[in-house]
Amino acid sequence: MAALDQSGQARADWDQRVGRRRGPGLDEDAAARLPAPSGLGAIPGRGHVMLDWEPVPGAAGYLVYRAAAAGGPFKPLDHGGGDVLAVPAGPYADSTGSAGQVRYYAVAAVADGESAGPLSGAVAAAPLLAAAGSGSAAVEVEVSNAVTGELARPWEPMIGSEHLSYLLRPDRTGGRVIGAELREALRIAHDELGVRAVRAHGILSDDLGVYRQDRAGYDFGEIDRVYDELMNLGLRPVVELSFMPRDLARDPDKTVFSYRAVISPPRDWDRWADLTGALADHLIQRYGADEVTGHWAFEVWNEPNLDVFWSGTQAEYFRLYDCSAAAIKSVHPGLRVGGPASAATGWTRELLAHLDASGSPLDFLSTHVYGNVPLDLRPALAAAGRDGTPAWWTEWGPTPAHFNRVGDTVFAAAFLLRGMASALGRIQALSHWVASDHFTELGPPAELFHGGFGLLSVGNLRKPRYWALSLLAGMGRHQLRTSVTGDGAGGLVEALAARHDDGCIGILVWNGTLDQSKTAGDAELDRRVRVRVEVTPGRSYTVRHYRVDAEHSNITAAWTWLRDGAAWPDEGQWQALRALNTLDELCAPERVSARATPEFTFDLPMPGISYLELVP
Repeated sequence: MAALDQSGQARADWDQRVGRRRGPGLDEDAAARLPAPSGLGAIPGRGHVMLDWEPVPGAAGYLVYRAAAAGGPFKPLDHGGGDVLAVPAGPYADSTGSAGQVRYYAVAAVADGESAGPLSGAVAAAPLLAAAGSGSAAVEVEVSNAVTGELARPWEPMIGSEHLSYLLRPDRTGGRVIGAELREALRIAHDELGVRAVRAHGILSDDLGVYRQDRAGYDFGEIDRVYDELMNLGLRPVVELSFMPRDLARDPDKTVFSYRAVISPPRDWDRWADLTGALADHLIQRYGADEVTGHWAFEVWNEPNLDVFWSGTQAEYFRLYDCSAAAIKSVHPGLRVGGPASAATGWTRELLAHLDASGSPLDFLSTHVYGNVPLDLRPALAAAGRDGTPAWWTEWGPTPAHFNRVGDTVFAAAFLLRGMASALGRIQALSHWVASDHFTELGPPAELFHGGFGLLSVGNLRKPRYWALSLLAGMGRHQLRTSVTGDGAGGLVEALAARHDDGCIGILVWNGTLDQSKTAGDAELDRRVRVRVEVTPGRSYTVRHYRVDAEHSNITAAWTWLRDGAAWPDEGQWQALRALNTLDELCAPERVSARATPEFTFDLPMPGISYLELVP
């Protein structure tokens, strides 16, 4: 009962404080210097309006506004993602309107997640009324044999996880041993998705016992156990320097989560610097300088711009960054350090301005976003004279909200592909939050599919968005030129294609919207898709068509009809779920000849994913 009470208190505290951001946090002057976007166009489509515009130099992204009348008032269009509303570029599909109902649209450039410049001129449009018996609207996907370059893999640098002391837990959730299953989830991420590192909270928290006021030195023994577990899996850590040891905290009663992580600045700044430097030195002594400098990284804190994660001021966070970076670099100049690990792109421009004055190093700029495609931080880095500094999105997913059912849906799978495709060529690391539903920030899961953040459930069942990332990870290294045209192209229906060295071609086509009011789908957004593939003349191919939708590769739906009201499976149900937890084929494989350009036509629901594999 005490544990349940503690979880309830943690949830109430989180709900009260999570939205409070610490200022100033908005670079309004930078936004005001951005001109209004030009060339805004609105194309009516079935179930949506497609918007596009000319890019604005220096913009991180664009905020779409809508009004019921030409004169306004214009308000930002909220697609329900619960975080940053701005997108990095067009096209943008607004599927929140009603068929035939005219609305007026305008767009503004943004310098960060919220600070917007002047509005563009307004345009009017309404979603189309579907003609009786017209069926799904049509989209054409053309796949060329021309290679455009190597397919980037922004999911590989890192994935998120619960605080890593969870790896040592022998107790159970849903009848499953926590530590063993989390290790297996991370192994799957490494072996099947190609992930190379793990970012997690709380390596300095008291459950690992690194610091006590009554002890002269530091005890890194439990940290060693945790990091040894990762290394044995072939993974490395992104060392998030958090949270504050209670005995070192200025405000030890300021905490977050059910495990009461201390969010306070240090009461002794020199001792904090000594601790972070000692940790870096210990890691080099244990794992070797080449290993730690070549493959590890240190990130200073987590989301300090949120009241729920940092009880200090912005200036105190910058001090924390400066002294942490100096301590780490004093151990070895090759160690990588970065931040601010902020929520919703906050404090990125402010940290860059601070570092310009303080001279502290920055090896990567990191921030987070949920429910949207990440913005473009390259203009901010360029303006700060830091061209080439990597931008790492060290947390990203379909929702920032705990226990939000969207995480278990096919909608989240299509969302994942949209975000990863957007990141190609511009974002070095887009870290999915998280690998596993073994997660206890606001208390343990109450049932199997509870809206957890994980790609994998308790029991390591593969959710729809796991299959989405698995399909993407299995594509070849040679990206092929792909074009998408038709009703919803670019904002709803998107595609990627790549070729393996042996000539095997993979084509991913997905249908999704950012509009989370359509999580369960909308027939007006379903599409009829025709894929044409330019292939090597004279070759024949075996074609397989894999599908993720409400009825295929969807373990959440399987549990819905199997559960019979139970919160957790019994042993027989676990066995049945594992047997059903497959990547499903939409139809039987077929053999096609390349004498003519192969064509494939199919219906693709929203949300839905199709993967065509052509094996010579």
